Amino acid sequence: MSFGVPGQRSLAGPDSSDSQRRQRNDTMNRAAPATTVLVLGLGNDILTDDAIGLLVAREVRARLGSGAGIKVRETTEMGLALLDEIVDCGSLVLVDAVQTGKVPPGHVHEIGPDELPQVTATSPHFLGVGETLALGTSLGLAMPRQVRIFAIEVADPFTLGVRLTPAVEQAVTVAAERVVAQARVFATSPLPAPAL
Repeated sequence: MSFGVPGQRSLAGPDSSDSQRRQRNDTMNRAAPATTVLVLGLGNDILTDDAIGLLVAREVRARLGSGAGIKVRETTEMGLALLDEIVDCGSLVLVDAVQTGKVPPGHVHEIGPDELPQVTATSPHFLGVGETLALGTSLGLAMPRQVRIFAIEVADPFTLGVRLTPAVEQAVTVAAERVVAQARVFATSPLPAPAL
């Protein structure tokens, strides 16, 4: 079963051998996720402030180095394709851009998955993070048991460009510090029991 977009990588794509496909399916269908902490930066590095999640992930990687049971990744994927990234990690720290207009650019929102709005989507290609987590759980996939989301308020996530706006650029360091602290807490805490 593939959750990706046609033409993009997937967990069991056409290039996978049967044994690789079976191994991936066995991994995805386990009831318990691995104990790994995943820091996942989301964004698009050619849409000005939308790159903030990717840049924070890079800063987190530089601060953490290797080891410590914490993996740091970046992705431009969204919706269902995020399942490929988050299945089988025990804890997830997600970093992304948000534009609420309620606080100044550069403000770092910190929320849990239960605080995400569940939006009824007309297409599976437009699922938000909350819906993606809920879908993975309802499919019986090994989803993260601990999730924390850091959403950085942005000024301009739509203009083509490779530089952040000044206020958002200043938030990279602050956001990275908070993400590193949360990842370390997850890495040293036992996983909670799975929800029934």
